[in-house]
Amino acid sequence: MPLQGGETVVRLCRRHWWFLWPFTVWLIIVTFVPPAIAAAALDAIGILDDLGLFATIPAVLWIGYWGFRAVMNWYRYQNDIWVVTNQRIVDSFKPHPFSKRVSTADLVNVQDINVVKKGLTSTMLNYGDVVCKTASAASEGFVIGGVPNPEEVQLLIDAERDRERKSTFTPGT
Repeated sequence: MPLQGGETVVRLCRRHWWFLWPFTVWLIIVTFVPPAIAAAALDAIGILDDLGLFATIPAVLWIGYWGFRAVMNWYRYQNDIWVVTNQRIVDSFKPHPFSKRVSTADLVNVQDINVVKKGLTSTMLNYGDVVCKTASAASEGFVIGGVPNPEEVQLLIDAERDRERKSTFTPGT
């Protein structure tokens, strides 16, 4: 992400680990357990060695497909970031290597900042959404979703917004 002149990164935010690991563990289980069960069942009835490639090829395809999904789950997690700088908020999401979405909002345009936590898991693990409403009528606002310690992120954005407004305010204009 290229920075503007005089801009510095204050905080890099990524979704809470809860958005990565439970689904990744599930994908790993789905990747390896069915072929292992199938191999054990075929071996138990004594035909695994006779099948040869007819058992190996489907197992390799299965593991390749679900393994690829697990890698892409990790890739999406690593490439879904929010950057709070001393001038703006940047939302960057890259779901796969051939697609990218980047949105920005100047801190001086942020009018309202809310924290939303829904459910037992988000309360216990202390993650939630930080919703930043901007002056744009067409915009729903910036949502920093599933971020750890959302109250801390809210206070940081609020402090940076206030500092930026004071630095750009000129009395008498």
